[in-house]
Amino acid sequence: MPFNPDKLKKFLNAKKGGSGRTGGKGSVRRKRKPARKNATHDEKRLKNALAKMNVRDIPAIEEVNLFKDDGHVIHFASPKVQASIAANTYVVSGNAETKRLQELLPDIISQLGPDNLEDLKKIYATYEKGAGDDDDDDVPELVDNFEDVSNAAGDDDDDDIPDLVEN
Repeated sequence: MPFNPDKLKKFLNAKKGGSGRTGGKGSVRRKRKPARKNATHDEKRLKNALAKMNVRDIPAIEEVNLFKDDGHVIHFASPKVQASIAANTYVVSGNAETKRLQELLPDIISQLGPDNLEDLKKIYATYEKGAGDDDDDDVPELVDNFEDVSNAAGDDDDDDIPDLVEN
C-alpha cells in the first residue's frame, strides 16, 4: 500500500480539530462541553483537610492585617478566623483589601512592630517634606484695622436690616 501524505494530513486534522465525538465512528455527537465545577470541589477538599487538622473557630476578631514588605497591608474587615495551635495553622477567610500603610495608619499604630519602623520613617519624611512646601496654611497678615471699619459702620442708622421690634 503506497503512502499518501494528503490522506495522512486529512486524518490528523480530523483527529485534532475534534468533531466533538466522544466515542468512535458510530457514536453520538456531544451537544456541549460540561462545565467543570472546580471551585466547589476545591472548597470541599479544603474543608476536609482543615477538619483533619482539628481547626476550631476563634470568635470576636474584628480585623486582621497582614503586613507586606513593600509597605502594603492586606486588610480583612470582620474575617472568619480558624486556628489549630498543634499544627501551627491559622486560616483567615473573608473579603480582603490591599491598602497602603498610610491609609490605615492612625488605627493600626498599635499593631506595628519593629519591622515596620522603616516604613514609618519614610511616611514621616514624606509628610515633613509636604509640610515644608505648603505656605498656604499660614495666617495672612493684617492689612486694615477692622475696628475702625466696624465703628464707622455702627454710626450709620441706615442699614439694610429692618427693625423687627417696634417701640
